[in-house]
Amino acid sequence: MLKKIAYVLGTGFGSGYVPVAPGTAGSLAALLVFYFIPLSAYYWLVLCAVVFIPGVWSTTLIEREEGKKDPPMAVIDEWVGQWLTLLFLPRTTLILLGGFLLFRIMDILKPFPARKIQNIDGGMGIMLDDVMAALYANMIMHILLLFHY
Repeated sequence: MLKKIAYVLGTGFGSGYVPVAPGTAGSLAALLVFYFIPLSAYYWLVLCAVVFIPGVWSTTLIEREEGKKDPPMAVIDEWVGQWLTLLFLPRTTLILLGGFLLFRIMDILKPFPARKIQNIDGGMGIMLDDVMAALYANMIMHILLLFHY
């Protein structure tokens, strides 16, 4: 039963099973949840913290079960990363799409120290590299907004 729960959570409620670009599918699913649940940024921040710990547990279990580091179907890290990217930003369509694209770019490029953090064993490395990518994406979005206004 715990293994099933780990897979449901760790795969982003199944969004990680998309055969092509599961990380992007996970980010898109998280974006849709963010869009349709209009909570304040503070609630989203708490939700990120609450999901992070079981995210570490579930991705550690999935990694062990699948026998490979950071298996593609484990996308709960993309969910948390996508939500963190959008924190404290205006909820406009352009900002949401820009945040989605920027997070995917940062997650793929993994600028320092995200790539190094990814080497931490188990789910902690899986989750933390996306948190780092999200922090970069969020900062860039805020800087872009400064120049826009």
